[in-house]
Amino acid sequence: MSEPLLRATNLVKEFPVMGTGGLVRPPQRFRAVDDVTFEINAGETLALVGESGSGKSTTARLAARLLDVTSGTVELDGEDVTTLRRSALNRFRSEVQVVFQDPYSSLNPRHTVERIVTAPLVYQGRPVPGGARAFTRSLMERVGLDPDHSQKYPAQFSGGQAQRIGIARALAVGPRVVVCDEAVSALDVSVQAQVINLLRDLQREEGLTYLFIAHDLAVVRQIATRVAVMTQGQIVEEGDRDAVFGAPWHEYTRKLLDAVPRIRPEWERQRRANAARAAAAQSGAQA
Repeated sequence: MSEPLLRATNLVKEFPVMGTGGLVRPPQRFRAVDDVTFEINAGETLALVGESGSGKSTTARLAARLLDVTSGTVELDGEDVTTLRRSALNRFRSEVQVVFQDPYSSLNPRHTVERIVTAPLVYQGRPVPGGARAFTRSLMERVGLDPDHSQKYPAQFSGGQAQRIGIARALAVGPRVVVCDEAVSALDVSVQAQVINLLRDLQREEGLTYLFIAHDLAVVRQIATRVAVMTQGQIVEEGDRDAVFGAPWHEYTRKLLDAVPRIRPEWERQRRANAARAAAAQSGAQA
């Protein structure tokens, strides 16, 4: 088997607790990510799911080097990137990009779409292929936006359109891995479906690899290749999408799935029966 494109090993992230410690004692520390390990193969989507506060977004930021790890490693193509600095870190930024949850807060309201989309290249000191205007128009077409709107500002777009701008910005440097941190959770359901379809199309056309952070299991089921379930800073279950949704063995995963509204009662009865069999088999294996 080929090596995974992105690998995280024993990731730990601790934050100091405000108001603790003093002149003699160090401050107490909160462990948001606790010994997390996962791998993503090229061209697939790993969905990291869990309730708010489970540590999934912090894990995503560690994988994208937006936060420094307390311990553990992140590897891209077998290279440890946890200690990269300056030019080496810029090269990593070209390989791994992020699409954030709130498009309006992640886009500079004073910049036009053209300036937003070309900014990653400018900051890295790279030329803009074909010129800023033509490059921006091309990217806007790829993400389903009117290229004639390249001189507009983020506030002039709807939420779904603004998120497409965020996706275009992420694509500008030609990344191989895109971290989608709750990228559709702030959007209406119908718009969510459109953005999910766009992400799937881009993955198929560009060969992109996704680390997809979400708490909405219905969304995860549409896009994920594999699913990792997090709670209290740890991954408690990981597997192929159909296996995790069809026959989850961990109690926390079953509780997450039980919280999803069901339209077809017979599907729910079958899922519960599959989950019960998987739990019984797991108990028998441990006995």
